[in-house]
Formats: sequence, structure tokens, C-alpha cells
Amino acid sequence: MRKNTVFVCQNCGFHSPKWLGRCSQCGEWNTMVEELEEQLAVELSETPGYPVLYQDIQETYCQRIPVGIEQLNNVLGGGLVPGSVVLIGGEPGIGKSTLLLQVSKDLGSGDSSVLYVSGEESLEQIKLRGDRLGLRAEKVYLMAETSLERILNAADRMKPGILVVDSVQTVFSSQLTSSPGTISQVREVTNRIFRLAKQNQMPVFLIGHITKEGSLAGPKSLEHMVDVVLLFEGERDHHHRVLRVLKNRFGPVSELAIFEMTQSGLQPIDNPSAFFLRERPQNEPGSVVVATIKGSRPLLVEIQALVSSTLFTGNPRRMSIGLDHYRVSMLLALVEKKIGYSFSGEDIYLNVAGGLEVEEPAADLGVVLAVISSIKNIPLPREMVVFGEVGLSGEVRSVSQAAARVKEARALGFETVLLPAGNLPQLQSENLKGIRCLGVDSIRKALTQVF
Repeated sequence: MRKNTVFVCQNCGFHSPKWLGRCSQCGEWNTMVEELEEQLAVELSETPGYPVLYQDIQETYCQRIPVGIEQLNNVLGGGLVPGSVVLIGGEPGIGKSTLLLQVSKDLGSGDSSVLYVSGEESLEQIKLRGDRLGLRAEKVYLMAETSLERILNAADRMKPGILVVDSVQTVFSSQLTSSPGTISQVREVTNRIFRLAKQNQMPVFLIGHITKEGSLAGPKSLEHMVDVVLLFEGERDHHHRVLRVLKNRFGPVSELAIFEMTQSGLQPIDNPSAFFLRERPQNEPGSVVVATIKGSRPLLVEIQALVSSTLFTGNPRRMSIGLDHYRVSMLLALVEKKIGYSFSGEDIYLNVAGGLEVEEPAADLGVVLAVISSIKNIPLPREMVVFGEVGLSGEVRSVSQAAARVKEARALGFETVLLPAGNLPQLQSENLKGIRCLGVDSIRKALTQVF
């Protein structure tokens, strides 16, 4: 084994024999850190592997391990797969440790034992949180350790049913001389834990830090090595949290779960649409309910618009929270051009109530109607839901999963849905009694139907 001093970019993993102020691969400044690169001699196995014909591979059935939280089961694709490695990322204080301690409580109350390893908190701190979450006589073993070798030895001795590591950036291997959290350490730690999970068929949860840009910290190979990547999101000023899938080798990547942070932990929200519409005002201009899709789940959210006259006609304000700012600017220019409204002396504010983010184009029609409702000071019908993509010619284009959106609106007691005319033929085969569907193919026809 020989050691070479190299400089490694902590953003992309680029190696350089000398220090660089700016990484020549990713372009980031001041990310080169000096590390000792250890090159181990590769020994070929005496028993070489042979290719196997596809038809000769025996199909095996994998029994999933159910998690006590049903929404998390759905996100994972039906439960935990033995030997899988699940990476959960999120901002500090978002609730990652709380969620996994609740999972440990549910799994430890059954036949499985759980080894919870924390490199950031002491055992007393974890116990305080566990008492608040109701953790009592479950088979949950706690360990405050950052040495990878000691963690692997403890897992080999105990043979737990589930292993939780909080977090992967704090664990280090004594075989490397670099500091914890560097690219080489994160890669080595994840690789050895991955091999432990596969050899013992032990599900593993890894908690990962994220950068200021919102991506998972560490090398991109970290996401490639694990089986499932989950991202925990939420605003600090709101109590709800959204858990969505970025990668899943054992299930769909379109699922998401919504939780509410309470004093006793994270509580799953069974009906998110009713949760986000529970404080909707009555008969107020600028308020419209939009049927959107989050993952594979239809969700009703309220979009609010406020159009106010301003003295600074040369530079009116345009602010949007929860919506794509560039798409909102495009829709406002479209309304001025096609409908004839002038926004040169108006400040326009748009907000998605509840702190959610709506990124799909199906919210275009709702944004347009909310703005026009506010400037006309006329409220929209309270029992109406809208959705549809708006093109630059003023046409209303069809969107996907129209039937699921309409059924969600009917389930919450709405009576009318304003939707693209191109989606009406898709709804003829559906049993949609009890709700009226109005199809429109342009913004002008939508305004005629609403006002």
C-alpha cells in the first residue's frame, strides 16, 4: 500500500496533484482539500465468475418488512426490502431523526430489533426525544459512535433486524486519514455499510446532510450506491413536512407522504387536500382552488392573488411564493396581450396557501383566474375547482390524470370543475356522477364560464 497526497474537490470529487483555487471540473471555488490517497493492491479471486444465461436465473420472491407508518410504506413501494439501503436527506431540524426514531419504535415493537447509531447526539439526548415519542419497552438499542469499524463490529455481534445511522457524514473509517464528511470518507463509509446490508440481508437507513443549494452533500456516487433516496422537505414556518422519492429500485418514484409536526412527533396526514383547505376564506376575490398532482396523488391547493395599485408605475412589484416566478411572469404578459388588462400600475402578489410548492403547468389556469378575480374584485364560485395548462396563444391545453383530479374534487364536496376541453373525452368512461365538468379551450371561454 502506498500513500499519495492529492487535493480532492468536496463538491464533485475531482482529484488534482496540486492545490487549485477553482475546481477545473465543476467550477466551484475553494473546494479543494488535501487528502492522503491510499491505493490498495487489487487481488484477483481464484474462483472467477461466469456469466449466467438470462433464462437460467431463478426468480425469487422478496418478502417486504412493513413499517408502522402507512404513508412511509407507500413511499417505499410497499415496505422495506431486506438488504436495502435507504438514504434520507433534509435540512437541519426538519425532522429526519424524529421520523427514523418513530420508525425504530414501530419496528422494534415487533419481532425485529433495531440498532440506532447516532454520531451527532448523545444517548441522553436521544432518550429525551424517545420519551416524547412514547418509546418504552421496544427492542431498540442505541449507540453513540462515529467510528465505522466499531459500528460494523457491533452490527456483526448483534445481528439487528434494522440498522439506522445518523448521519453518514459524521462517521469515519480509520483506514483513511481524511476528515469525516469528506468525499473519500463518505464514499468508503457508504460502500462498507452497503456491503454489510447485502451480506446479512439487513435493511439500513442512512441520514444524509444537504448543501445550501438543497442537494445531498457528498459525492454523487453516494446516491448511486444506495437503493432508495428520500428527500424530507418543509418550511420552518409551517408544521407540515413532505417526504418524496428521488430514487427507488424497488418501487415507483412518484409517491410522496405528507406529515404534520406535532409535540408528540410526526403525524401522517391521511387527507392532505382537506388539511390545506381547512382555513380557506369564503367569498374572497383572488382565491381559487387548483387540482394538482403531487407524485401520483391528486391534491387540492388554494392559490391566492392580490392585485393592488401602486404609485411606482415604472417598476411595479411581482412576487410569487410557491409558484415558478418565470412562469407567472409569462402568464401575466399573456393576460395583458390577449385579454386586454394593463398591469403597468399594479403590484401583483401570488401565494400558494399552506407553504406548498406547485410546479406543474396544470396550475396555469388557476393563476390566471386568481389574478383576474382580484383585479375585478369579484370572487370565484366557492364550489369550483380549476386546472389546465395555458399556452402562449391563450389556449387551454389538456393535462394528465384528469380523472384523478376530478374524483379528488368530488370527494371533498366540490360541485363544479373547470378543466381543458381536451380532457372531456377521457372522462366519459369514468363514473363521475355528482359533479359537473365544464370544458374550455381558451382563456376567454374560461372567463365567460366563471364570471
